[in-house]
Amino acid sequence: MLYNTIKALSFSACLSLLFTFHATAGQADTNNPFALPSPFAGDQTHLQLLKSLSKAAPAANPKVIGLALSALDCALSQGMSPARNLTVIDYSLASTVPRLWVFDLITGKLLFNELVAHGKNTGENFAQKFSNTYGSLQTSLGLFRTKDTYVGSNGYSLRMQGLESGFNDKAMERAIVFHGADYVDPKLAKKQGRLGRSWGCPAVRRGIAQKVIDTIKGEQFLFSYYPDKRWLNASKFLNCPSNQRFAQNSVKQ
Repeated sequence: MLYNTIKALSFSACLSLLFTFHATAGQADTNNPFALPSPFAGDQTHLQLLKSLSKAAPAANPKVIGLALSALDCALSQGMSPARNLTVIDYSLASTVPRLWVFDLITGKLLFNELVAHGKNTGENFAQKFSNTYGSLQTSLGLFRTKDTYVGSNGYSLRMQGLESGFNDKAMERAIVFHGADYVDPKLAKKQGRLGRSWGCPAVRRGIAQKVIDTIKGEQFLFSYYPDKRWLNASKFLNCPSNQRFAQNSVKQ
């Protein structure tokens, strides 16, 4: 039933309401956007979805999950077709900790929590620099839509379409794809103090790559996050003109 609701785009409207500011918001727990009072709190179906994502991924920053849902809400409001799965990558975390989460939006369950590499010129253990430029060997931020799979130099891989002009819309041109890599190895990370790095692609463990790719392929959403002020202030998906969202503003402040 929830999936049908999402497909009807009422999910988008509900998220908009859940992320709206209220005068009482200042009295709420600002570390958890799901704890804020909501005019739609009576609809347990949608509220439970938001709560369950945070509960299913206790190591994830709930504000980042909130931003990802805010971006998804905006995408749906612009006419993009709904997706069952949402992948969230938090590049503010060290490469040595699992910072990729794949959620099932219908059940609210966590499907994967994995290590993920960033670009060679994005940083060492911690990401610092991001780019949309060909040849930069840097990771890109923002909302992506997953596309088709293929077998290339990195094995089984997944093409991604960057949806944000100036931030990730050159992903196809740059061959920024989701793939597995031998250098995404916990033992290697422990030895050298960081994961190996890609040329800008989100790379995961070789042993899990195909399972993750087969789960998130085919017009699903992937949200790549870092507290970059320029992106946060300019992203068309985090600054929808018709709505204000607590998750968005709380991270910016």
